[in-house]
Amino acid sequence: MDDQRIRLPARTLLDCASTDQLCIVRTQEYEVIVVPVFLIGVSVILLAIILWLRYRPRKPDEDDQRQDEQRKPSAGYINHAISLEELTLDQVLRTKDPSLQALEIPRARIRQPLQLAGEGRFGPIYRTKLNGPEDGKEKDVIIKRLRNSCGAQEIRDFLQRVAFQGWLGQHPNIVELLGCCPNEKPFCMVLENIEPGSLLHFLWDCRRDVMSMDGILYDLTECQVYTIALQVLSALGFLHQRKLFHGDLAARNILIHRNLTAKLTGLGGACEMRQTGTFPSRRPAPLKWMAPERLLRLPISAKSDVWSFGILLYEMITLGAPPYPEIPPNDILQHLQRGNIMKRPPTCKPAMYNVMKICWLWKAPERPSLPELRKRLESAKKASNDKTVLQVPEQVVPELYAGVAGTEFMRIENDYTVL
Repeated sequence: MDDQRIRLPARTLLDCASTDQLCIVRTQEYEVIVVPVFLIGVSVILLAIILWLRYRPRKPDEDDQRQDEQRKPSAGYINHAISLEELTLDQVLRTKDPSLQALEIPRARIRQPLQLAGEGRFGPIYRTKLNGPEDGKEKDVIIKRLRNSCGAQEIRDFLQRVAFQGWLGQHPNIVELLGCCPNEKPFCMVLENIEPGSLLHFLWDCRRDVMSMDGILYDLTECQVYTIALQVLSALGFLHQRKLFHGDLAARNILIHRNLTAKLTGLGGACEMRQTGTFPSRRPAPLKWMAPERLLRLPISAKSDVWSFGILLYEMITLGAPPYPEIPPNDILQHLQRGNIMKRPPTCKPAMYNVMKICWLWKAPERPSLPELRKRLESAKKASNDKTVLQVPEQVVPELYAGVAGTEFMRIENDYTVL
């Protein structure tokens, strides 16, 4: 034990008078056991931490999340042996990522030739039909191809979108990913096709004096607006249950079926949030749909989507009018800071306008939750008009609309350009 003991000298002054020039000092030595005490203390602390981590009670959300991670394929896709800088399509094809292989659709099931529908961020977008795996029954689909010339970052983003959609799963009011073709070029994803497509375009067509076209009835009643709104609310709740936000809720990001089934799209922000754990604060979106906290670059929440939902109600009841038409997009924050909100449109009854107003409360915690919104909408729908068709005589010029709304013209012209 001598090698583990440290002798500490202790000095005591003896018989020192105030006039003395010299004091007698007695030196004493105390043996202090330092090393064993230190090691024992550290061991006890480490043991306590290990036991706490092992046996601490977990919250239900943590257990659900762990089970969710085990149940669903990862939203990541890249073999970690391949760095982003050297990522190419050929390397992606060689990795045979399991999460992509699980979504594989044989190319023989895709009918040729493809009909070009537009150009998206990652490459061309086509319309065609997909044969059923067993009965051969055809289904209308959208094919989104990845350009062979895409760079590493575009490849990464595209594959993350595919993996994210596969992880997210199915919901009746979210555009469904049917699968992908991951084993040869051109790499592509296969989505269900929804006709006539963009809800915003459908609303504009409802302004025209046209009863029907291609079997589609271009009429909309107040009651049907509530029906569409409740479907969008259901899709939004599906995202929020997975701790995701949409961040760009608007008529341009909703597809409408001929039977008035609404399908939410534009899930790029939710995909990024799934990857990083936080919503991308600088992700671009038109200012007039943003909640005040997002305009101020503050943290957003599910209540930020509630604000945008109120704008969506305004879009639908006005048959596609741009919000705040008299306010330039860059002045919208100052306009809201003064306590201004949009006035009730002529086509909007007080019950729906009251729902809009509570969605536009400045303080996010004061806005209603999705279940509360659902109750209000369902109650108002019971008293709504299902006979009288909404009528707005003015026609919309898309180029002028884009300027007033503060959105890019291409964003309102192309469908399926984002998930």
